[in-house]
Amino acid sequence: MLRKFKLTIDGKEYLVEMEEIGGTPQQLSMPSQSVVQKPISQEEETPLKRETAPLTPIAQGTDDAITAPMPGTILRILVDNGEAVQENQPLMILEAMKMENEIVAGKAGTVAAIHVTAGDMVNPGDALITVS
Repeated sequence: MLRKFKLTIDGKEYLVEMEEIGGTPQQLSMPSQSVVQKPISQEEETPLKRETAPLTPIAQGTDDAITAPMPGTILRILVDNGEAVQENQPLMILEAMKMENEIVAGKAGTVAAIHVTAGDMVNPGDALITVS
């Protein structure tokens, strides 16, 4: 089947005639040049399969203190001293490598102490918040 296409490239119009033939090279005619290009058939396309790990909130630390899992900057603190929190509830946002990471409660309890303020830079292992 012969098909005609009108293309505009950099302000110039080109009339292109193409014949659809399954998987064989085609010749494209343009006013200034000829190009031979192999058409892409469905059999040749390979779908991309991306496997990524599911996102998991970050809860680090032992006992009651939650520590920084990586170096970064505290962007926001989402809870107050004395506030009751649930397991996996976001407590603060840590920015590391231009990504925002939620620091979550590892267990249900009450916020006993907040060891950092917004804008603080932290290193791995630094105490961030204590939940008892």
